[in-house]
Amino acid sequence: MNFSQRKLILLTVAGLVTFAFVAALMLQFLPGPRKDSDYLVAGAVATAAALGVVFAAILSDPQAREIFFRGKGKQ
Repeated sequence: MNFSQRKLILLTVAGLVTFAFVAALMLQFLPGPRKDSDYLVAGAVATAAALGVVFAAILSDPQAREIFFRGKGKQ
């Protein structure tokens, strides 16, 4: 995998922004008073969303796609 430093920074920022946005959104819509498990659920959903964004961004790059899908001739 030959990511440039710019792509790595962009993926990191996209993941962090997605995490923060989804966590804030989840905490906004969860009814109060909140328990520890409510924060656990909000963090888990935000983590899943951030990982989904990063995974989709990696799959959109043709060179990085080789990490997950190898051609028939490669081993």
